[in-house]
Amino acid sequence: MVKNKRKTFLLDFEKPLSELESRIEQIKTLAAENQVDVSTEISQLEVRAGELRQEIFSTLTPGQRLQLARHPRRPSTLDYIQAISDEWLELHGDRGGYDDPALVGGVARIYGRPVVIVGHQKGRDTKDNVARNFGMAFPGGYRKAFRLMQHANKFGMPILTFIDTPGAWSGVEAEKLGQGEAIAYNLRAMFGFEVPIICTVIGEGGSGGALGIGVADRLLMLEHSVYTVASPEACAAILWKDAQKSDRAAAALKITSEDLKELGLIDEIVPEPSSGAHVEPVEAAAKLKEVIWRNLEQLRQLSPQQRQELRYDKFRQMGRFETVAN
Repeated sequence: MVKNKRKTFLLDFEKPLSELESRIEQIKTLAAENQVDVSTEISQLEVRAGELRQEIFSTLTPGQRLQLARHPRRPSTLDYIQAISDEWLELHGDRGGYDDPALVGGVARIYGRPVVIVGHQKGRDTKDNVARNFGMAFPGGYRKAFRLMQHANKFGMPILTFIDTPGAWSGVEAEKLGQGEAIAYNLRAMFGFEVPIICTVIGEGGSGGALGIGVADRLLMLEHSVYTVASPEACAAILWKDAQKSDRAAAALKITSEDLKELGLIDEIVPEPSSGAHVEPVEAAAKLKEVIWRNLEQLRQLSPQQRQELRYDKFRQMGRFETVAN
């Protein structure tokens, strides 16, 4: 996990808060050097910083939420795994000759209990992103995920998945290798697994690439993550022939955690620290661990058949709507 609170990359709406926090630090430094008591002024500025933080992060637009979900310092799957697990052993390969770095997985222990964790993995910088294909998995990645989840089901270990991808890789090579079939196979298999399954959208959940590891008993979302059938840029390009209208598309698509909770598509929103998970990653991971463990304990009380039936009913209810005559 990244523990340094200094933000090396600032979004436009974060800049006023960052400037105020920098000003507070400068005043503290000058006061210490000159042995001047400015505690009252500092307290007032810190109160103002808290108010500004609340004002900014409580009124984010869907487009701004998308920017946060894509923030380069936002904790990744491997960050969360290291933070919430007691032990972690990454496993590799789809047993078909390919090991996709865009989708990672393995066996872990949380509070001493074994689980299997699978998730999309983006890079931290350009070089790492290229190596991991920006978190866009190939068919081999989804086949690796299936192999690990099948292993979990065989040995009675709960499955945890972390979703963070703009979508599955849609290149010609991926189609040649059976991208659609690999994702569809995972969907069918996950509905039949007997062990508890908890999926969490930790950043950007896009299209079938997200669904490929997204069938769950409990579907969670971090507060500032997004979950969408298509990226706002792609939607805007299709509807208005202009990708620059992505903010308008983001609002129309209902991609935020609050929107999706209201629509009944997710089960719970995991609160993030006041300035976002990228600023306080340790605090964000602690909260996520707490919520996952609570849901896992609840699911353990159910029989495998009950979990399967509830899982099926959950997804059958999605997309229903009513029409009201005028």
